[in-house]
Amino acid sequence: QVQLVESGGGLVQTGGSLRLSCAASGRFFSTNTMGWYRQAPGNQRELVARITSSGITNYADSVKGRFTISRDNAKKTVFLQMGSLKPEDTAVYYCNAVPSYTYWGQGAQVTVSS
Repeated sequence: QVQLVESGGGLVQTGGSLRLSCAASGRFFSTNTMGWYRQAPGNQRELVARITSSGITNYADSVKGRFTISRDNAKKTVFLQMGSLKPEDTAVYYCNAVPSYTYWGQGAQVTVSS
């Protein structure tokens, strides 16, 4: 059974930084590509960063150069270091596999004030 628990969200000013963590369970974590998605009010959920089992990363243009995804396979944890945050980064952030599992965690609210 897969479980995903996101943490580390909060309120930050424009230009600030946050680090999100995602604790995952499931026997296939280490072999799955994992990603961070976000969903802002009224918008569809979008994939903003992904990392393969071997550590190859890919980012959406909107976050490239500002966000860094990483993973610790031994601890079944995925991280998202976010810097130079902008108000348009405000959203609920979720981690999941790529492509995603059916199950989604509760997400982590990130609010960037102007």
